[in-house]
Amino acid sequence: MIVKGRGIAKGSASGRLLVSDAPLSFLSGVDPESGVIIEEGHPLQGQSIVGTVFAFPYGKGSTVGSYVMYALSRNEKAPAAIINTEAEPIIATGAIMSGIPMVDHLEVGLADLPDGAEVTVDGDEGTVAWDA
Repeated sequence: MIVKGRGIAKGSASGRLLVSDAPLSFLSGVDPESGVIIEEGHPLQGQSIVGTVFAFPYGKGSTVGSYVMYALSRNEKAPAAIINTEAEPIIATGAIMSGIPMVDHLEVGLADLPDGAEVTVDGDEGTVAWDA
């Protein structure tokens, strides 16, 4: 299955889909040394985003979150790709400067994506694909 969206950050990557219905702040929300979500009360607190295709509605918090995403990338602890409902500047900038493929505005909602499945994000084409 291929779902169209809008490409935000160029490139293509695959990984296990990790879906959250809650926004996330990378600053104080994700440990840049381990790639584990540490935001208190977040539904995915304690889970690793390393190598995943991380889908969440949008980012929140400080613009320093972009640099945390860059640190995750430098530490090889970043997600393979990102899917947002609506990209906002913090996450879009972080994805672009970190080389993390990113899409938003999918034809389907995040809840319709196959959480846990192997998916491919193509930021050039603005698509998300998986075997149905």
